[in-house]
Amino acid sequence: MDFTVLAKGIALAGCAIGSGCALISGIGPGIGEGNAVAKALEAIGRQPECKGDVTSTMLLGCAVAETTGIYGFVTGLLLLFVAPNMFMNLLG
Repeated sequence: MDFTVLAKGIALAGCAIGSGCALISGIGPGIGEGNAVAKALEAIGRQPECKGDVTSTMLLGCAVAETTGIYGFVTGLLLLFVAPNMFMNLLG
């Protein structure tokens, strides 16, 4: 029996499952940024004179939080398009 076909199937399935798990990481930054914006709007509503400070801090925090989602997205794309070719070359 030729186990290379089975090994290729397992490698491709692992890439697909890993890619799906990596792309789920976009949920966290979305929820976190939504909460940050909500709290910033509450702070601005209470003290309108601090709008500039609150807005700039919120934007910086949202940018840092968004990098988590971007890393997950890039990892998912690499697992979908780059890793399968590498595994197929290694398995023969």
